Amino acid sequence: MKVDVIKLDGGKAGSVDLDEALFGLEPRADILHRVVRWQRNNAQAGTHKVKTRSETSYSTKKIYRQKGTGGARHGDRNAPIFRKGGIYKGPTPRSHGHDLPKKFRKLGLRHALSAKAAEGSLVVIDSVALDAPKTSALAKQIKELGWKRALIIDGAEVDANFAQAARNIEGIDVLPTIGANVYDILKRDTLVITKAGVEALEARLK
Repeated sequence: MKVDVIKLDGGKAGSVDLDEALFGLEPRADILHRVVRWQRNNAQAGTHKVKTRSETSYSTKKIYRQKGTGGARHGDRNAPIFRKGGIYKGPTPRSHGHDLPKKFRKLGLRHALSAKAAEGSLVVIDSVALDAPKTSALAKQIKELGWKRALIIDGAEVDANFAQAARNIEGIDVLPTIGANVYDILKRDTLVITKAGVEALEARLK
């Protein structure tokens, strides 16, 4: 599929042929959902913790005698039945991550790219290299281009001046090709890829 290429100042820079296997698929929500769940579960800290009856700070002394009180029999105050006692079967630190085959992850990334292309939210830019890291000048250019919530994917490495200028602009994320992922692509309204990024993505996902 042929897509127009623009410059950072909004001018035209020819066109580029995008691989149909990456940008021309029919997006499937079930595949995207599985990959996003895998990403978010792996990112979850899993540090939630409650105290069990062996960790609460009450005495372990039996609170009253076993028989003759007319009440239920109890041991110590750490039992889960009492206020501020230990919690029974509460959450403990654990990993929420699960495995997902590498082929399926690549497939998910292809469908994410295709989803952006299908909805007309994909922009191919010639280059994002800047002479100097000027945030105000870059913010003005981005406003003129109409990018409010955009993910910009560069080649193997992001231009240092551009990365520095863009990091304080609200709604703009910048990633190298190796960092491209389904969650970040779907989270933003506009996906911007440099020509070097397109070549690197095609090499990565073939």
